[in-house]
Amino acid sequence: METISVNKETIAYRKASRRVKELKGFYGNLTSYCLVIPFLAILNLITAPEHLWFLWPMLGWGMGLFAHGVNVFGIGKAWEEKKIKELMEKDAQPFKKTF
Repeated sequence: METISVNKETIAYRKASRRVKELKGFYGNLTSYCLVIPFLAILNLITAPEHLWFLWPMLGWGMGLFAHGVNVFGIGKAWEEKKIKELMEKDAQPFKKTF
């Protein structure tokens, strides 16, 4: 009985650890974006204000950051958890032989 409890705790710890890594990755990406893009904007406005090239990295990185946020916080998390539980329950059922 204690083995099952330890196993559940280990699984919960791994899941929480994975979630923290996802959040840390997203916030690291967001921090980098918030520091680098203003630097590029200032550099662009000082060196070539007639051509606003900093908008391209801002848009590209911004779209990537948005996708990263959707992946971490997002739309598919509830569905993903539901599907995992469904597949685990299906695997736990005794093997049914069909002809």
